[in-house]
Amino acid sequence: MAADGLSAATVLACFLFGVVLAWPLYPVVIRRFRPWALRRGFSFHQTHAEPIPRAGGLVLAGVFLVTAVVTHGLLPVNPGRVAENWGIVVLSLAMFALGFVDDLRPLGARKKLAVQILISLLACFWVARIELLRNPLTGEVLELGWWGISLTVLWLVAFTNLINLIDGLDGLAGGLSLMLMLLLAYVGWHTGAVFPMAAAAALAGGLVAFLRYNFPPARIYLGDGGAYFLGFLTGLVAMRLSHKGTVAAALVAPLFALALPIIDTTLAVLRRGLKGLPLFRPDRKHLHHKLLGEGFNQRQTVLVLYGFSLMALLAAFGVFWVGERSAPLFLGVLMLVGLLGASRLQFAREWFALGRFLGSTLEVRKAARYALTLCQWFELEAERCRNLNVLWQEFGFVLTKLGYIRVTFRDPEGSDRMWIGQNRQDEPVRQARVPFPQLGGAELVLEAPQNVPERVFDLQNELVAEAWAKAMERYTASAESKIAAHAFDDKSRAARVPTQQETGGSPSTPAAASSPKEQSVKGA
Repeated sequence: MAADGLSAATVLACFLFGVVLAWPLYPVVIRRFRPWALRRGFSFHQTHAEPIPRAGGLVLAGVFLVTAVVTHGLLPVNPGRVAENWGIVVLSLAMFALGFVDDLRPLGARKKLAVQILISLLACFWVARIELLRNPLTGEVLELGWWGISLTVLWLVAFTNLINLIDGLDGLAGGLSLMLMLLLAYVGWHTGAVFPMAAAAALAGGLVAFLRYNFPPARIYLGDGGAYFLGFLTGLVAMRLSHKGTVAAALVAPLFALALPIIDTTLAVLRRGLKGLPLFRPDRKHLHHKLLGEGFNQRQTVLVLYGFSLMALLAAFGVFWVGERSAPLFLGVLMLVGLLGASRLQFAREWFALGRFLGSTLEVRKAARYALTLCQWFELEAERCRNLNVLWQEFGFVLTKLGYIRVTFRDPEGSDRMWIGQNRQDEPVRQARVPFPQLGGAELVLEAPQNVPERVFDLQNELVAEAWAKAMERYTASAESKIAAHAFDDKSRAARVPTQQETGGSPSTPAAASSPKEQSVKGA
């Protein structure tokens, strides 16, 4: 029995409530949002051959709202916490709405960040904020004053985006979120926080139902709405469960449970920053992409990452049980496990060759800026191309500038295209293949001189392949809009009312007064 008389049976009942509520809703959402997914189209970085609905968060948000109403009606919620609890509900749903709107129609990174900061500021004054910092080694407490608001906003915005940044593989974000909710449910039960416990337990049940349809091969994704909602709620509830906003065990434990996205995001920021690429630009260099490149299939990859996340979750429980002073010990163990695992993988060897990595950074940054500029031009130029042959010719201009020898686009339908550079066919070459799962298994085969540095070659290949995919998308959209415009013009001409001069009618008998049949005859 935990504090305030909360029994384990209550936690289990909340969990089962979430499962029962969410399980029948996912097939309905998948069916309803599949046409929208088809209209949205593909992303270069997705791994599926068909568009997948990004509406999984809609069910979770509904489960959360229903749980909030039932909890405040049936369970012994502390009356002094009711306002804070509804603050958690309203702000978490607002964060979900932000992501869901972005799923329907992309808003842009700056707009999303601005709204995330605004919602986090509201949380500082409505729910809780970090007021004190405690040194885990000495126990010394530092009062933050107004600086606590800045730290709270940073905390919540970071949590909001962590789940979204790792949501690139079927089942990964859902499984990690399930572990987080189980941790928060336990902490809420142990501390007697009724609503956080009930909400986390019900969402854990909802995530079990979600994984039924999200585990490889996925039929539905969390989407930005679901990822923002779960990340923000995790950060906010962790802060709510900490004593007076102190960064103590209840606040530190989720950081351990989120070790995988924290590591992956840190590596992504370093990787993009050193290459001179935009920090929020998606790529195919995340940990799960690397494991897939090592020959693991999607299920094997997600199970490997589950294994590491489970160890991180055990470390999180350890921090909560022993206290925040044990955090450095558990952190050291987790880092050791991560380094031992990375050392056995081929792709991780470059992490340990730091000197060589930094030595070629300047060369890679220059190549990145040049390639980005060319690719951005090509993507814009695609809208002006009359046909695919012209588009391929413009693509050849980019390939020439970047020093390629030969590039082939292999289409499963048999309409392959090849570009060959001038008088360079006999040089030793580097070769790479970039797949396009969203195009039914098409691939781009790129060949460049052997003397091109490997890191520059890899970077250019990714940028060029992404540019080709985006240019094809822009060209298709432009062609469809032109066809629609011509069809509209033809329809308008057919439906246009003839003028008096065209019909030869008199002012007393205007053409507009003629019957539709007469108009069609006169128009003919």
